[in-house]
Amino acid sequence: MKVLALTGSPRIGGNTEILVDEMLRGAESKGHAVERLRLYDYEILPCVDCRRCKRSESGYTCALKDGMGEIYLKMENSDFIIFGTPVYWYGPTAKMKLLIDRLRPFIASGKMKGKKGAVAAPSEEGAGCCGPLMEMFRMSFDYLGMELIGSVLAEAYERGEIEESPEALKRAYELGRSL
Repeated sequence: MKVLALTGSPRIGGNTEILVDEMLRGAESKGHAVERLRLYDYEILPCVDCRRCKRSESGYTCALKDGMGEIYLKMENSDFIIFGTPVYWYGPTAKMKLLIDRLRPFIASGKMKGKKGAVAAPSEEGAGCCGPLMEMFRMSFDYLGMELIGSVLAEAYERGEIEESPEALKRAYELGRSL
């Protein structure tokens, strides 16, 4: 199985990456191929609602030429996708939201149907504030035809603080291992 992790945190080595890396470590322990992409390493332009991606004659492709071209291919070639984002104002980071907004080509093409995914989200306030974020992901997964199989929502704010939460790290590892 190919596992792709998309991290939407601006912090290199921050709480989000630590959680996601534990999920990937768990998946690797079961022999799955894993890859992590930092969304902040890619130019992701905002959707301009041109609707080219809805037309079969365009091959259901986005008109914008940016880093999403590479990300689309990696998503298409993955069996399982982890969406990792810290919680900003009860939602994902701007970079993660840009990615989600640009998933429209997959609605018409159906290329995400049947794929599975999970969410990793650290937050200063903990899991209790993640309702809006998780509802957005649940609805997005449904729209894409994906199955949301789990999430790791943890309390962590300062860089590396998640390492003081062995139970969250264990949940992340076990979720990855359960694939």
